Amino acid sequence: MPELPTVLVSAAALIDRDGRVLLCQRPPGKHLAGTWEFPGGKVEATETPEAALIRELSEELGVNTQESCLAPTGFASHRYDSFHLILLLFACRKWTGTPRGLEGQALQWARVPQMFSLDMPPADRPLLGILDALI
Repeated sequence: MPELPTVLVSAAALIDRDGRVLLCQRPPGKHLAGTWEFPGGKVEATETPEAALIRELSEELGVNTQESCLAPTGFASHRYDSFHLILLLFACRKWTGTPRGLEGQALQWARVPQMFSLDMPPADRPLLGILDALI
């Protein structure tokens, strides 16, 4: 099997007071367009996973949080055709601002049992069981 580049991504399970989790829909033209995923993004070489997630949540959703509000929850490892993804998931129950799709992406709040029937990227799906036990 050929060696593939590894991509490190930090993602958040933003959990509201009703126990729902925010999901973003991948926009047209992107890899896995139309699927529902946890918000977040790539960790740059000079960033910690937490700093990357705080940056991505601000850029993508217009919400702000702090490192002390991010609880490491789990990770997933998945081989795609052209890269290998390591996805770090953090639970977050405290942020400021109202999430909105600043990059044109659709958003939805969902309970974990509902997520099992959504079209989600293969790397996100294994994290649902962990979230189900957490919430």
